[in-house]
Amino acid sequence: MVRESFARELRSLEEDVVALGEAVAEATLRAVDALRRQDQGAARRVDEDDEAINRRWLELEERCLEILATQQPTAGDLRVLVAILHIATDLERMGDHAAGVARLVLRIGDEPLIKPLIDIPRMAELAAGMVREALQAFRARDPARARAVASRDDEVDALHDQVHRELFLLMIENPRTITQATYLMWASHGLERIADLVTNVCERVVFVATGQLEDLNPPRG
Repeated sequence: MVRESFARELRSLEEDVVALGEAVAEATLRAVDALRRQDQGAARRVDEDDEAINRRWLELEERCLEILATQQPTAGDLRVLVAILHIATDLERMGDHAAGVARLVLRIGDEPLIKPLIDIPRMAELAAGMVREALQAFRARDPARARAVASRDDEVDALHDQVHRELFLLMIENPRTITQATYLMWASHGLERIADLVTNVCERVVFVATGQLEDLNPPRG
C-alpha cells in the first residue's frame, strides 16, 4: 500500500513537471508574439504570470525534497526524483527568460520596430517545441528522442547568429537603431538560452533512462 501511494505521488510529480513545461512553452510563444505585435498589455501578462511559474517550481521542489526525506526510493526512483528537481529548476529559469523577453516589449514601447521580426519568432517556435518534446521524452523515458531534441539547439544557435548579424549591420548603417537593436539582441539571447536549458532537460532524460550523464551541449567551435 505504501509503495502504491509512493508510485502515485511520483506519477503526479512527473505530470506536474510536464505541465510546468507546457506553461513555460506557452509563455515563450506569448512573449515573442507580444514583441511581434508590440502588445504591451500581453507582455505585462506574461511577466505577471511568471510568478505562477515560480510558485509551481517551488511546490515541485518541496514535494521532491519531502519524498527524499521521508521515503526510501529505489535507485531508479531516486534518479527520477533528482531529475525532476533539476528539470523543474531549468524550467523556472526558462520562464525567467520568457518574462525577460516580455519586459523588453515594455522597453521598446510604441517605437516602430526597426525590422520585421522573422527569425526571432522562429526561434521561439523552435525553443517552445523543444521544451514540449523534451518533456515528452522524459515521460516516455526515451533517450534517443531526448538526444534528437538536444540536437535542434544548433538550429536555434544558427538563427541567433543570423539575428545578431542583421542587427549589427543595422546599427552600423543607422546609429539611431542601436538602442532597439540591443533590446532585440537581448530577446534573441533569451530564446537561445531557453534552448540551451532544454539540452539540460534532455541530459536528465538520458540519465533517468540509462543511469549515465551525457553532455548534449558541447562548446561550439
